[in-house]
Amino acid sequence: MRNLGLDIGDKRIGVARSDPQGILASPLTIINRRDDRADIEAIVNIVSQNQVGRIIVGLPLSMDGTIGVQAEKVKAFTQQLSNHTEVPVEFRDERLTTVSAKRLMRTVRKTRKTRDDAVAAALILQGYLDESHF
Repeated sequence: MRNLGLDIGDKRIGVARSDPQGILASPLTIINRRDDRADIEAIVNIVSQNQVGRIIVGLPLSMDGTIGVQAEKVKAFTQQLSNHTEVPVEFRDERLTTVSAKRLMRTVRKTRKTRDDAVAAALILQGYLDESHF
């Protein structure tokens, strides 16, 4: 079964998925935020279309590791998401993943911000996959 990675922001949600073996993460899509209900519906549809067995959500902790305002927003949204799916949801520290994604994409080609979000989701998911296979 595949894993799904989410990089949840105020304007967009970056989405990545793993291969069926759960080894390699790839950017999948961007969800432009409308409202929580529509955003959750979009995620649940992606979960069912891709036979997802686990959702990994990036948690934007502060640099000192504490939970700030943005992390609280992500946790609240994730709780709502959990109420609409039976797929297990886990958090992963996402500090600096968007920065890493931007650097990576700059070396590959010039890109738009919306692509960075999906790459950030892939980096979050890949970190989880790497840790779970060792």
